[in-house]
Amino acid sequence: MRKPTPYRKMSDSAFRAAQHAGVRLPHIAPFNALVDELRTEANRGWMPYIAPVYGGVKARVLSVLRDPGPKTQDDDGSGMLCCENDDDAAQYMSELLAAAGVPVAELVPWNAYPWYMHVRGTSKVPSAAQLDAGVEPLRRIIELMPDLRVVILHGGTAHDGWDRFEKRHQSIATQYRVLRTYHTARTTFRHRDPAVRESRHQHLRDTFAELATVLCRDDAA
Repeated sequence: MRKPTPYRKMSDSAFRAAQHAGVRLPHIAPFNALVDELRTEANRGWMPYIAPVYGGVKARVLSVLRDPGPKTQDDDGSGMLCCENDDDAAQYMSELLAAAGVPVAELVPWNAYPWYMHVRGTSKVPSAAQLDAGVEPLRRIIELMPDLRVVILHGGTAHDGWDRFEKRHQSIATQYRVLRTYHTARTTFRHRDPAVRESRHQHLRDTFAELATVLCRDDAA
């Protein structure tokens, strides 16, 4: 069974300040420049920066989830996509990476619908049109990652978003190893059958172990 670690680094003011101070560091600056641009897109709105703890242009893994969660907001969170955010999905992601021995610097995080879409106290799922709108931002993120080897898709919405991307950009999509698994959010594990809940945890653990194997093979090549 999963044993979560309660400590989140974004609750440490020094760590959080360092992440904000580093959003224009060379390895992550192109991604956050893209975020600035996408924030101006008509009728879409705000989206979080990518924390510089990630590998940016040197990363070999693109991790795609559904859409930015509440703890990515400026007012009630860190203002960033980060596996050190104060929420269960981010914390579980951090634990899975650590257990598999995959450094966070190997990753860039993104979302099938990258703009923030939640109203306080509610949760919405991106529509088909919103997932279509997320295809070109995803292509542009991939263009910034010359060392990309693996795309890991978390949850059905991320799977759907990638399928839409693949239909539009098949020649790009087929260049990468694609791993499909569950979202790390608490809602994934609310099934009443404990065997189902554990099977989902195991699928995530197995997927991250496979990710580590792929990266090790790449290192040895």
